[in-house]
Amino acid sequence: MLKKNFLYFILVILIFGLDRLTKIFIIKYSEPLGELNIPVTSFMNFNLIWNEGIAFGLLSFEDKFFYNIISIIIAFITLIIIWLAYKSQGIEKISFLMIVGGSFGNLFDRIYYSSVPDFIDININNFHWFIFNVADIFITIGVFLLIILEFVKKKTS
Repeated sequence: MLKKNFLYFILVILIFGLDRLTKIFIIKYSEPLGELNIPVTSFMNFNLIWNEGIAFGLLSFEDKFFYNIISIIIAFITLIIIWLAYKSQGIEKISFLMIVGGSFGNLFDRIYYSSVPDFIDININNFHWFIFNVADIFITIGVFLLIILEFVKKKTS
């Protein structure tokens, strides 16, 4: 049991670490340039923006009071997800832990930088998706896995 929990802890740390490393690299790389817009492929650029809102820049406020309230709510929701992860098992537990690892990465940025660095810019022709980061990828994968698990549970019931 202890070994299994240690592996789950390592998963969260790996996600947090990968997120931190990519953000540190992008921030350091962009400093001498003043801005960052690097084409990586025909459909992906690294384009650093600072997100002061929540997912996809929603709820961005100039007032730090609202920013702090949103950060506290996110931290509280993360604690609930940790509890859900503790109570679950298998892929469901891993899904929750992916969300926790990503949430820790973005919460760290909200506290340390007062905003979240987003830099992965996906585009097809001139249509650009919302710019995101590695933490967002793991949060999204975790949420999608939980949704799929719910559909599978309903089908087998």
